[in-house]
Amino acid sequence: MIHLAALICGFALDALFGDPYSMPHIIRLIGRLIAWAERMLRAVFPATPRGERTAGVVLVALVVGLSCGTSALVLWLAGLVSPWLAFMVESFVCYQMIAAMQLRIEARRVYDALQNDGLAAARTAVSMIVGRDTAALDEAGVTRAAVETVAENTSDGVVAPLLFMALGGAPAGVLYKAVNTMDSMVGYVNDRYRFFGTAAARLDDVLNWMPARLTGALMCLVAPLVGLDGRGAWRVFLRDRLRHASPNSAHPEAACAGALGVQLAGPASYFGVLHDKPTIGDAARPIEPEDIVRANRLLTATSIATLLLCIALGVLVRKALGRW
Repeated sequence: MIHLAALICGFALDALFGDPYSMPHIIRLIGRLIAWAERMLRAVFPATPRGERTAGVVLVALVVGLSCGTSALVLWLAGLVSPWLAFMVESFVCYQMIAAMQLRIEARRVYDALQNDGLAAARTAVSMIVGRDTAALDEAGVTRAAVETVAENTSDGVVAPLLFMALGGAPAGVLYKAVNTMDSMVGYVNDRYRFFGTAAARLDDVLNWMPARLTGALMCLVAPLVGLDGRGAWRVFLRDRLRHASPNSAHPEAACAGALGVQLAGPASYFGVLHDKPTIGDAARPIEPEDIVRANRLLTATSIATLLLCIALGVLVRKALGRW
């Protein structure tokens, strides 16, 4: 049960402190490893489709192996010193794998900028948390981008790492976040990463298959608890959850759109190229800045529901294995 206790402690630490920018962070270290490995592999493998795909496979193996292996080794060494030290280290790793509080903070900054500082400041704030071009977004576009990010990252930044850590401890959480970070850095369909990022993007799709669907379902279940439309969430979730090029991204976005009663997605510009994406949800009313606050409430409720589910899942698995 020590892994579940560490997971609960990590969740509490995230709720209390978020991710202070001054604190060394495991995800940033993984990001530096990915950037270094990309430079090294591009220098070794030929700049052909086959060469870049092979380099991308090596990148995944290298980053996952080093990240997951290092975390497991550190926990093992801590356990040799003291079980309490191992528990504290694992709690800290779990804490750094969860991004619920920081996601709420960053989304709230966009809301505050819209309310107090003007559109230019809001564009800057939202550019910190989205990958799309933001310079030409109007108020509705900024709000929509922030809400979509909250919805999608509820799965990537909270539900998925909680599930992986509940089943495999902190090293499993590190494995997931290493793959997810690779996808966010190299998983683009553009000239630079079309082939190099294929392996990372495909593995990220596989790892997120169940968390994305679970996130959507949990959002629908908890929506009425935070004053949102549960029936609308289920309706749009079941109808629009596959309306995305990604096999996973639309699941939480559809549930969130239905819960709020707004329309998300649609055409968006990335690196100067306009992508004509389908819309998700119904334009029952115009989206408004308050929807960012509502999306944050949905994020919080979904996070707590996931933690409770993980505790129950962990207990059941350990009972089944005779470790109760």
